[in-house]
Amino acid sequence: MNSSATQKLNIQKVESSRIGQVDFSNLTFGSTFSDHMFECDYKDGTWQNPTIKPYGPLTISPAAKVFHYGQAVFEGMKAYKDDNGKVWLFRPQENFLRINKSSVRMAMPEFPRDIFFDALTTLVKMDKDWIKPGLGNSLYIRPFVMATQVGVGASPSTEYKFMILMSPAQAYYTGDVKVVIADHYSRSANGGVGAAKAAGNYGAQFFPTNLAREKGFQQVIWTDANNHEYLEEAGTMNVFFRVNDTLLTAPISDRILDGVTRKSVIALAKQDNIKVEERPVLVSEIVEAAKNGSLKEIFGAGTAAVISPVCAFSYKEDTFDLEKQDDGFAARFKKELLDIQYNRSEDPFDWRFEVV
Repeated sequence: MNSSATQKLNIQKVESSRIGQVDFSNLTFGSTFSDHMFECDYKDGTWQNPTIKPYGPLTISPAAKVFHYGQAVFEGMKAYKDDNGKVWLFRPQENFLRINKSSVRMAMPEFPRDIFFDALTTLVKMDKDWIKPGLGNSLYIRPFVMATQVGVGASPSTEYKFMILMSPAQAYYTGDVKVVIADHYSRSANGGVGAAKAAGNYGAQFFPTNLAREKGFQQVIWTDANNHEYLEEAGTMNVFFRVNDTLLTAPISDRILDGVTRKSVIALAKQDNIKVEERPVLVSEIVEAAKNGSLKEIFGAGTAAVISPVCAFSYKEDTFDLEKQDDGFAARFKKELLDIQYNRSEDPFDWRFEVV
């Protein structure tokens, strides 16, 4: 499918900003949105009319295919403001590549790179005042694509809408996270869409996660769909296990998302001369490591929380508490990542992308 655009970016500015109505000290993650949004439509085999416009509701047919066959993918990324007022993105090329990879898996057209970066950087510049300074404050950015063709025939849509929304965010405090290792429900399967950020992946997680919460746990560590022998992801994040001083994480596959934070943690670990093993991780070996004391840490890695330490996990009828590691790997990687993202340290990997 041709992914070329037929015209330049059209910009429609708000008459007056809503920023004065927002209490930035009391934000609920992902519930408040900045003044502008981006949208671009795919019709007649091409992306057309790329537009930045005031944030607001859409008019869409109830027969749009996104509602009936779930053709929708998304990304999550952030913009950061450093101590000098400069605005930065973190590895945006990875998000661009991944949303197109997700789109291909869902039989959706790829989006052009030039329009993506033009729209993204212009949007962030226009709403840069929504990014408050200070460690932990950021602007969460949500690009997404959905099928908009009208009709309930079971076939891929021929029309799509690409959008970008932005939401101011505070430091993401998760507190102590207790998790359940899944032994019945699965996040994904071989040959499925686990490696895509498809909307349905997340909707399918809500029910087993609710079951875990009823038992006093916040998240689920997902296991393979075949025999539930191997550990794969934690909630909506990639997951790491520290056994003694070795970092373990599942390898990327068609079941596991190629997380930007995940690959950044691996790069930092290798730079710090920490042994990393990307390999299948058995439930049994982590349970045994918890029993013999060699399991030091479990933590999730993702855009929203950056690093989310796990304080306890449950498997079948047993619960294992993990001793808090004040100077552990999780705290170290979170600090190193935040220092790069907020331009507080050198960036030897060239991950920062200056916007303005």
